[in-house]
Amino acid sequence: MRLDIYRRAESDGKFSYLAVPEARNIPEEATNTDWEVEARAFEVDDNAEQLPDYDIDNLSRQLDEKGYAMTALH
Repeated sequence: MRLDIYRRAESDGKFSYLAVPEARNIPEEATNTDWEVEARAFEVDDNAEQLPDYDIDNLSRQLDEKGYAMTALH
């Protein structure tokens, strides 16, 4: 599958990431923050459960439940 990856700055120079299936818009509940494009059409194995480079866990479950996946809030 292909995902568009967005990022937003957090405290201490860290970033949160949002993964959305390619060519889909950022979901309404996430549009109230300033997301910047990190990667377009990022190729991911269909069975991937994590995106370690973006600190995203439970990828498939999040995509199934919400239509997008995010970095866990700490």
